[in-house]
Amino acid sequence: VQLQAFGGGLAQAGGSLRLSCVVSGRTVSRDIMGWFRQAPGKEREFVAAIAWGRGSTLYENSIEGRFTISRDNAENTVYLQMNSLKPEDTAVYYCAADVDGFFMSRGIEAYDYWGQGTQVTVSS
Repeated sequence: VQLQAFGGGLAQAGGSLRLSCVVSGRTVSRDIMGWFRQAPGKEREFVAAIAWGRGSTLYENSIEGRFTISRDNAENTVYLQMNSLKPEDTAVYYCAADVDGFFMSRGIEAYDYWGQGTQVTVSS
């Protein structure tokens, strides 16, 4: 299983970015897909997750409805639409897969495979 994340970049506060994570080597219809982020000097933290088959979602509380996670079955891709970006959203964003997962988890330890990360920088 390989996960490739891209779509990061530089945005101004209040702007938007959409991250993509392409999954190869596996059909992810029974998996949980998650997005995490890690800011400099901080631990990696949970952002959002989606149960691919059911479509149900879970978000970190501080996201406050600004971010939306979704998936495209045909493209085997999971997205993170980020709106109303804030400087504190600056981090490296990682996608992850919990193979055959059922319960969506905020814990890093629940995820089996990780992408390489994509940098998001939000200027004030």
